[in-house]
Amino acid sequence: MTDALKRLSDEGVAIWLDDLSRKRITSGNLAELIDQQHVVGVTTNPSIFQKAISSGDGYEQQLKDLAARKVTVDEAIRMITTADVRDAADILRPVYDATEGQDGRVSIEVDPRLAHNTAATVAEAKQLAWLVDRPNTLIKIPATKAGLPAITEVIGLGISVNVTLIFSLERYREVMDAYLAGLEKAKARGLDLSKIHSVASFFVSRVDSEIDKRLDKLGTDEAKALKGKAALANARLAYEAYEQVFSSERWAALDKAHANKQRPLWASTGVKDPAYKDTLYVVDLVAPGTVNTMPEATLEATADHGEVAGDTVRGTYEQSRAELDAVAKLGISYDDVVQLLEDEGVEKFEASWNDLLKSTEAELSKLAPTEA
Repeated sequence: MTDALKRLSDEGVAIWLDDLSRKRITSGNLAELIDQQHVVGVTTNPSIFQKAISSGDGYEQQLKDLAARKVTVDEAIRMITTADVRDAADILRPVYDATEGQDGRVSIEVDPRLAHNTAATVAEAKQLAWLVDRPNTLIKIPATKAGLPAITEVIGLGISVNVTLIFSLERYREVMDAYLAGLEKAKARGLDLSKIHSVASFFVSRVDSEIDKRLDKLGTDEAKALKGKAALANARLAYEAYEQVFSSERWAALDKAHANKQRPLWASTGVKDPAYKDTLYVVDLVAPGTVNTMPEATLEATADHGEVAGDTVRGTYEQSRAELDAVAKLGISYDDVVQLLEDEGVEKFEASWNDLLKSTEAELSKLAPTEA
């Protein structure tokens, strides 16, 4: 085992785990990862909960109680998921205290079926913050067009947010703008800006998956040479945008009011193509002030053989632009790719949520008490 995870932390990368289940909480595994693997946060999404709850491990008694109360399936899911997030937040509370709120955070997503409804997203975010009732929670809001004003409104209420499903540089800039607008609202309301935190989840591996597929279709040597380059180039240019926004005059005014920067979070960092090194989206995206949320397999691979060689982002911007330009010159539309990925991302989470509704409903029916 290398101590790559410690080196990653030392370089200013916060290591978060992209997974949560009741078994991970009750077995002591989460506490162990915090203690031994430098994990300082947890992210969840509808797919993660669908997998965890469908396994049934550790949820039987709560499901039985919910069935006895004859709650709706939507209420049952929220009771189950918020219980897990609350318990994980309590385990991470010492990290939250030690980092003055920067880390030690657990994310929970608004119902993905609300992704295109601003008012419903805001209402759900407020409800989730109230239900979990832990200061170290982040409410996840997707970076859809309808999500942007919701981000501003929720931040303006003093609720910390994890903005998810960001694929494009243009949308990322809109997300940062929405965050700053939210902070300005919060400031106008007299809220303490130092208590409001946010991360912007910029998705990585899916960009390569889609662009590589299109490069393979072209099949030329020039196309093959660009495989596995677009996702890193895209993420690195996102970091450049982050540096620009958080050194602006607009930011300086908020900084004076003790606001926190919205950190870039590298999401979807599990490698999909076995031809690439399994630590690619970790060791090649090292930059200060970032978060990398990893599935457990990626975390283990990085701990085992990750080669962390300092900052691998700054100083790459020119090359990154050239790589994305080269892809565009082959007729692959960046705008088309990122829009497709956003649409698919929302659809996948919605499908997982619907699967979760169905499997939970089946469990509740099975456990429902027979009428006397």
